[in-house]
Amino acid sequence: MMFSLPEETETAPKKKGILITPFRVIMFGFAGIILLGALLLMLPIASRSGEVTPFIDTLFTATSAVCVTGLIVYDTATHWTLFGQTVIILLIQIGGLGVVTVALMIAMIGKKRIGLRERNLMQEAIAAPKVGGIVRLTGFILRGTFLIELIGAVIMAPSFIKDHGLIQGLWMAVFHSISAFCNAGFDILGTPDAQFVSVTDYVGDPFVSLTICFLIIIGGIGFLTWDDIKVNKLNFKKYRMQSKVIITTTFLLLLIPTVYFFFWEFEDFSLGERLLASFFQSTTPRTAGFNTVDLTAMTQTGQVILAILMLIGGSPGGTAGGMKTTTLAVMVANARSVFMRSSEAKLFQRRIPDDAIKNAATIAMMYIVLCVGSALFISRVESCTFVEAVFETASAVGTVGLTLGITPGLHAVSKILLSALMFLGRVGGLTIIFAALPVVKNTFSKLPQEKIAVG
Repeated sequence: MMFSLPEETETAPKKKGILITPFRVIMFGFAGIILLGALLLMLPIASRSGEVTPFIDTLFTATSAVCVTGLIVYDTATHWTLFGQTVIILLIQIGGLGVVTVALMIAMIGKKRIGLRERNLMQEAIAAPKVGGIVRLTGFILRGTFLIELIGAVIMAPSFIKDHGLIQGLWMAVFHSISAFCNAGFDILGTPDAQFVSVTDYVGDPFVSLTICFLIIIGGIGFLTWDDIKVNKLNFKKYRMQSKVIITTTFLLLLIPTVYFFFWEFEDFSLGERLLASFFQSTTPRTAGFNTVDLTAMTQTGQVILAILMLIGGSPGGTAGGMKTTTLAVMVANARSVFMRSSEAKLFQRRIPDDAIKNAATIAMMYIVLCVGSALFISRVESCTFVEAVFETASAVGTVGLTLGITPGLHAVSKILLSALMFLGRVGGLTIIFAALPVVKNTFSKLPQEKIAVG
């Protein structure tokens, strides 16, 4: 695969047609896989009834799978056959790793030469700081992914085999391990009498609940953080500033909600189940979408906390979506610099570039506006409460998959809107904007500056 990257200098030659930028390759790559998945899920062999599933529903399901979200209109276990479930888990795996990573994996298996253009594209896809060593890093990501998913499946297998038999139990272990690592949240534990149950039957099983939690965390912290841990082991001081920010922010976003949930939610649970449930519900908004409790039974305060966590999402360069932990950290660091009347924002004794601050502010505004605006629309169209609608839109744009139960009954227009939010949340708002807008040539002229009062 060869891609033509655009030149952004004044001396760049003019080219006819559409420039194939990295942003456009990523966007159209995800869109193509979604469309292919939707068509495969329409096949009669994909549904247990043997009938063709409506395109709007297969498109929604395929988008949710590729964008590793987990919002569904049909119970995955009872509606889809083994073929349909296999299509879904393959879409999840491709979406979790990224279309570009999978394409490079195929090229590497086929012993094809990886050129500079492909390396540049991979650098953009996983937010790597430099092109050098990108092929080695890709190989490390692929080996690490499959090894971690295998370990997760092995740990969960005994619990599933005990409840569902050898063959079905093994399939469930593999499916849920991939789904958890890729932060997807799809499950195949539903029955005709109990659909959309997620992993609520395993709230007190540490082998299932804790394994899913750690798979979510490992997949969501980003591949570059993996590389830092591999190279520098436990020597935290040697980590990249980005890895330090990701680990610290992730730890705090796990700890603080866990404490809240433990003391103010799940009062009817035993001590052990309450601790497991609190940690699980703090972990799953990392963009995973599993749940071990009935979310509709939580207080509105707890539901709003979950919605905020879903908007923040995971970390860049991994399997998670959302606004990203680094975006939150940069916004907090910038606010701190304003409060302290400092001329620059800092994290771990490193100055944050102005471009990063502008991008963080833009991304945060984009996610908040999309979440709240879409929620206002859905709450009006579907006649549901605003909290339910916000929860749904935060879940979609954060590519999480948690719901308060309104997804299956949504009208087509709401499904299309949520599909668009899922796509934006996984591909990235700035990626889509940069892909849609024409390449702007560099200019060295600046307009006159004038002050404006804010705040």
